[in-house]
Amino acid sequence: MPLFEVYRSLGAGFGTGGTPGAWLNTLGQQVVMDWQQAMLLDGRGYQVRAGTISAPVTGDGTAITDTAAEMSADAASGTTIIPVFAQVAVDTPTTDDGEMAIKSVATVSSSGTAFVPLPLKSDGSAATSTARVQATGNVTVTAEVATTTLRHYSTHFQEGSTEADAQVSVDAINWEPKAAPVLVGARCFYVQVALWTYMAHFDYIEVPTLLINPS
Repeated sequence: MPLFEVYRSLGAGFGTGGTPGAWLNTLGQQVVMDWQQAMLLDGRGYQVRAGTISAPVTGDGTAITDTAAEMSADAASGTTIIPVFAQVAVDTPTTDDGEMAIKSVATVSSSGTAFVPLPLKSDGSAATSTARVQATGNVTVTAEVATTTLRHYSTHFQEGSTEADAQVSVDAINWEPKAAPVLVGARCFYVQVALWTYMAHFDYIEVPTLLINPS
């Protein structure tokens, strides 16, 4: 099947399955936009979040622990997710080290409280991928192995609880990759946080795998 026919069969452009026309401005020039914005207009963007302004969540005990995460998004076979942004906003620093890591692996998460991904297009359809959010490392992911686990980001801060002993001031940590990872299902994307109380979220694009691997 030709590539354009695959796109047409997948409803490329509209979540309703309709074939879009060209987008032109008032001068008849074709509108070209950032690919992420185009995906959001197609209703392919989603958010997973943890904590609220009145109820920040608590990270894992004394350090990041293998197999323990706070947030995850799982794509089954046939679905691909492309994480494009993540943020951890620290609510309360601690007297010890704070940590954050973002990783992915080819085994979906196995336990933790289910979270329904929020569409980034307000009238968008529900995600095919699934998610989990649970504080203190209670989202269970497969063990990290250097030959199978991708590390997308990690950071480590030493701070204190008072101005006198604080070495580093941490407010918010942002991850926005220039070249976003393309995670072809089955795949789990997850965030680990230790020690801080915080609020967090990550955004990702979801597409049928056939849209990027049409053969």
